[in-house]
Amino acid sequence: MSTPNSNLEISESGKEPLVSGLYIVSTPIGNLTDITLRALDVLKRASLIACEDTRHTGILLKHYNISNQLTSFYEFNKKERTPEIIKLLQQGKSVALVSDAGTPGISDPGFYLIREAIKENLAVIPIPGPSALISALVISGLSSDRFVFEGFLPKRGGRKNKKLEALRDETRTMIFYDSPYRVTESLKDILRIFGDRPMVLVRELTKKFETVMRGNISKIVAEIENKKLKGEIVIVIEGKLT
Repeated sequence: MSTPNSNLEISESGKEPLVSGLYIVSTPIGNLTDITLRALDVLKRASLIACEDTRHTGILLKHYNISNQLTSFYEFNKKERTPEIIKLLQQGKSVALVSDAGTPGISDPGFYLIREAIKENLAVIPIPGPSALISALVISGLSSDRFVFEGFLPKRGGRKNKKLEALRDETRTMIFYDSPYRVTESLKDILRIFGDRPMVLVRELTKKFETVMRGNISKIVAEIENKKLKGEIVIVIEGKLT
């Protein structure tokens, strides 16, 4: 695998090319075997793979003996890198967009590139697969016929409180992402504003130390308050009963 220079030059590898377009490729959220055959085919044949962390994606590619060109695409270089990727697509190339885990465009900078590609009338092609929010929802046991995904709550107290106040009367099941360093305080704020209600906390989905904690918010807070949690966390909370 190699990383192209800043102007994203593409070398010819002799492989059969894909139809030109931006391929939104879902990758494993933990277990490396949770990937589709179609995703592997796209990662092999794309002109370029744009990823949050080339080292992280490199692990996945090495596991499947895939050799392809990589370039970094993350929050702090997305405005610089997007025009370069758009230019490649306009030249008829294929670009596979991947995040560190799961489906690109959900709480990550992939959305920015996708939107710009659409503005330029370029093909955007989904390659479905793992999603942490859907995986957590379907094992939660909470209502999954109607739900709302809120991503990460604001870090600042005032903005966080305003957001939670706006969601207090939400009747749909709510899904949040959170950091292990902030989750205890987040749940305390949710408890204070929402009141005590059923929830599920899911940590390290599909990995060796996958953990699922069920109970009312107060129970989960008590269980994690003095623990040092690790890994990605998904919170699923019951909507307000009517």
